[in-house]
Amino acid sequence: MGKGLILQVPGGETNVLLHACCAPCSGAIIEIMLQQGIRPTVFYSNANIFPLEEYEIRRNECRRYCDANGLDFIDDDYDHKDWQRIAKGLEHEPERGARCLECFRYRLRRAAAYAHSHGFHVLTTTLASSRWKDLNQVNLAGEEACAPYEDVLWWPQNWRKGGLQERRGEIIKEMDFYNQLYCGCEFSWSHKRDSEAEMNNFSK
Repeated sequence: MGKGLILQVPGGETNVLLHACCAPCSGAIIEIMLQQGIRPTVFYSNANIFPLEEYEIRRNECRRYCDANGLDFIDDDYDHKDWQRIAKGLEHEPERGARCLECFRYRLRRAAAYAHSHGFHVLTTTLASSRWKDLNQVNLAGEEACAPYEDVLWWPQNWRKGGLQERRGEIIKEMDFYNQLYCGCEFSWSHKRDSEAEMNNFSK
């Protein structure tokens, strides 16, 4: 339950496309939308995730939650090689750095294009729920993605507020979601692995 959180959808629209990064980040957002009469279509566009097996696990968990709530689930094309193109030269950027911004731009451009071609007038993303993401980067990427389309509005909702973080954890347990240990790309996985190695060396 969102504690007193009243959703204000741009233009009063209910025709919302929700870009979803994973089931754990989507659960509380979908729940509060449904509670307030908004039935989003969920758009899963995450070509950053590596390897393919990891992508499929996360996709299937997200689809499972959508099925449980009777929501349409759109699985975008998975083209990790194309995603690597936009990450080239940014491999050593830290989390919340330039690579993350380009990653958000890539995924949200695809979501905005889908929204435009399929009659959705509002786009938002579960990326804005994660405390590990830079909210300013997410909103910049979303605004840029929607800018070419007069009929698609960006919804810059901060999905971390109103008790949604707490509810997120509860839904993960209730649904027994697979809860990933790194953001998604091979570079974030390497960063996590290296950080753990440093911590292990420090503790010796």
